[in-house]
Amino acid sequence: MSSGADIPSTPVWNDGPYSVKRYGVSITNCDSEPVQTPGCIQAHGVLFVLRSSDLTILQVSENAERWLGRSPQALLGQPVVGVLGASAERRLRSWLREGSTEHNPRHLLTLEATDAQPELELTAHTSDGATVIELEPPIPTDVSAPDYYALVGHSVGRLQGGQTLQHFCQTVTQEVRRLTGFDRVMVYKFHEDGHGEVFSESRRDDLQSWLGLHYPAEDIPKPAREIFKQLWIRPVPEVGAELAELIPLTNPDTGKPLTMTFCALRGPSVMYTEYLQNMGVKAALTLSIRRGEMLWGLIACHHYSASMQLPHAMRAACELFAQVVSLQHHAAEEQEHHQHRIEADRIHQELLAAVTSAGEFTAVAASMSHLLKVMQVGGAALFHERRWSMFGTTPTESELDGLRRWLRDQPSFMGSNAQLFATDSLSRHYAPAEGFAESASGLLAVPLAINAKSLMLWFRPELVRTLKWGGNPDEKPMVTGPHGPRLTPRKSFELFVQSVRLTSRPWQQFELEAANRLRILLMQLVVSQVERLTELNAELSRSNEELDAFAYVASHDLKEPLRGINKYAHQLLEDATLGDADQRKKLDRLMRLTVRMDSLLDSLLQFSRVGRVALRFEEVDLAEVLAEAVEIVEARQSEWPTDLLVQRRLPIERCDRSAVREVFVNLLSNALKYNDKPRRIIEVGYVVASGSEDSLDARQHNVYFVRDNGFGIHPRHHQHVFKIFRRLHGRDEHGGGNGAGLTIVKKIVERHRGEVWVESSPGQGSTFFFTLRCEEAGNE
Repeated sequence: MSSGADIPSTPVWNDGPYSVKRYGVSITNCDSEPVQTPGCIQAHGVLFVLRSSDLTILQVSENAERWLGRSPQALLGQPVVGVLGASAERRLRSWLREGSTEHNPRHLLTLEATDAQPELELTAHTSDGATVIELEPPIPTDVSAPDYYALVGHSVGRLQGGQTLQHFCQTVTQEVRRLTGFDRVMVYKFHEDGHGEVFSESRRDDLQSWLGLHYPAEDIPKPAREIFKQLWIRPVPEVGAELAELIPLTNPDTGKPLTMTFCALRGPSVMYTEYLQNMGVKAALTLSIRRGEMLWGLIACHHYSASMQLPHAMRAACELFAQVVSLQHHAAEEQEHHQHRIEADRIHQELLAAVTSAGEFTAVAASMSHLLKVMQVGGAALFHERRWSMFGTTPTESELDGLRRWLRDQPSFMGSNAQLFATDSLSRHYAPAEGFAESASGLLAVPLAINAKSLMLWFRPELVRTLKWGGNPDEKPMVTGPHGPRLTPRKSFELFVQSVRLTSRPWQQFELEAANRLRILLMQLVVSQVERLTELNAELSRSNEELDAFAYVASHDLKEPLRGINKYAHQLLEDATLGDADQRKKLDRLMRLTVRMDSLLDSLLQFSRVGRVALRFEEVDLAEVLAEAVEIVEARQSEWPTDLLVQRRLPIERCDRSAVREVFVNLLSNALKYNDKPRRIIEVGYVVASGSEDSLDARQHNVYFVRDNGFGIHPRHHQHVFKIFRRLHGRDEHGGGNGAGLTIVKKIVERHRGEVWVESSPGQGSTFFFTLRCEEAGNE
């Protein structure tokens, strides 16, 4: 019943009004069939369209003479009082004055039998301003006829005992079958892709079970689904019965066809009746199950032995029952998920307590085993502070990096309004996921920070599902049917088994809600931690400023007495007796100590100045800065033969000129000083690098280096060399030094938002690398 690319979409009735009876066999596209304006009715009753102002008959079904003894031509243009009688006409006018008549059918009265017509039940509603009257013969009953409303009350009571949605729907089918007497009653659930599944059923013992069978979305076309979003019940007491066309096909006052959505007698689509006949169905009744504005499913009733008489009382009871089912089936599902929510919330609180106590996200691991269980997943991964923490069965780190970069490119997953991402078939969205489908066919991704700098991923393994279709879902509908070559519903309902790979168990709504609640809890924790860190950083910044100021003042004020000590020691040394060697030795040592103390104070002053002086960021030619640094170093260290190799001209970089010059001066000085080779070789250059794979910032940047052929540094000391006043040699070896130079280098580089590190080993020389990420620093 689906439409195809080779099927013409232009209806054959485009030059005039449509009628199922006249044109239904020519339908070529189910989704364009005007099922709400079929132009005819089921012939077991008669229908009038009246002008609401004066109740004049504007349209009537062509079978009027059969039920009323008068031809349509004799009725058209006449007051309806001639058919209904004065009493019924007054009751109709009174009802019209009450309002709430549009699309709201109501059983008003029963017309008594006369010589010309049998007893008839009258139902009325208004449609597009016109009054629609439906007359049907009452179903013969006896004193043992059931009290349908009492039955509905009992059925509603049974519904409330459902512990799961499956149990609830099974009760629905049993109760509807008890109310109606149909041979088979099914709850037909729609999946997200539109296809349907027999979710529960109650049937005659000799009938084959259809429970669990799936049916293509095209079996119930879009126009039919739209109708079931508006009404609760659709009776077809005799499948394939005669149809009666409206005369005329359009309202003479408006020129429009009658919208018959809410007419119980509305003529069914030829496609629908053929579909039922192909299944051997003689009578059908369909009820809607809605969830808000969405059509969740249908209650489909089939009878195989004969046509069914569907009394108005029974239909009204079924309609009420369908409304109750629609209200309660969501509650049944909620009850099923309630315990899962309680358990998930308990685990969330444990996790939150662990993170709060530890002060970091990695404490999630403490509760992760329980969280995996409550979320019913095979594995999970947390990305935080540029590294992964993995739990259970997950893709590899490199696969996770690729997945995270892909998620970062999804608009709905990024920004301040980022949403969860959930799928039960990740490979449909992200092709590389086919390579790790065994561990992660299903994905639930939760952003924990803006731009996915932190995120939580849950994984479900591949679940190879076997779908049992009621016939081949790919069966071509364009075949030669009883009315010639046209679109015809499929005839094969034999079991068709299909294996579905690269999918996982679907994510339930309560699981998505649980993940979102966890996200909110963790993001609130992040905000509180950020606020706390902001306060600590402000306090630390004040402390650092005070320490820098103290270091500056202390070292500056100590310089003057130190110079005095040095001066008086020098005078004493000049006045000392030439023969008093011991006294001269002591004074000489005092002189050296003052010089060393002066050097330490200089270093302390320089270090405090680095933290206190505001940097001035501008575009700087680093080739010029290097030349200035070389000139300074050459003035200090000219006694060693040295080769300075500049790999290529350094680029222009945004930085503080004097501060970066100090970096080069210190690194060049160390390259000369800590070298035991007869000829010093120093190489300066840079390489262009990109952000690492686990960095969200993949922009290119320059990595500068200063390489020497000195005696090198053992790897265990690589981190220690950047600590202040930390030397790896005696205080008088290699020209002295006080261990502040590399500390100053590190502080300058960090103020440029860069990094500094060393690669070295004993006897192999050292290479110091540093970066300047000044575009992120801004003006300080």
